[in-house]
Amino acid sequence: MPQMRPLDPAFPIDRQLAVDASNVVLVNLFTLDAADEDTFLNAWQADAAIMKRQPGFISTQLHRALGDSPTYLNYAVWESTAAFRAAFANPEFRAKLAAYPASAVASPHLFQKVAVADICVA
Repeated sequence: MPQMRPLDPAFPIDRQLAVDASNVVLVNLFTLDAADEDTFLNAWQADAAIMKRQPGFISTQLHRALGDSPTYLNYAVWESTAAFRAAFANPEFRAKLAAYPASAVASPHLFQKVAVADICVA
């Protein structure tokens, strides 16, 4: 299971899951040892396949940092925190977390779009 390190220690993922919100985006930053990249990618693919089948899942995309940095960013869109909370608690998903390499550190955080006049729509 990847180690968990909150992006915002004052408001970690367990507290975020208690907030009822719609149209949420999970941003999960992963750091790991370069030697573990293949193991990480296999583990991520397996758990993403489970999440893809869950109610409320919309999409996901994995990004790799440029250059030699073994840093990855996962961006996943969900209909609501309730849908993500249910998927995150899914026993099949939880069991797959053991496949992540010991060097993996995950920093998940939930977000919502923000409307900014003439720039962004919510």
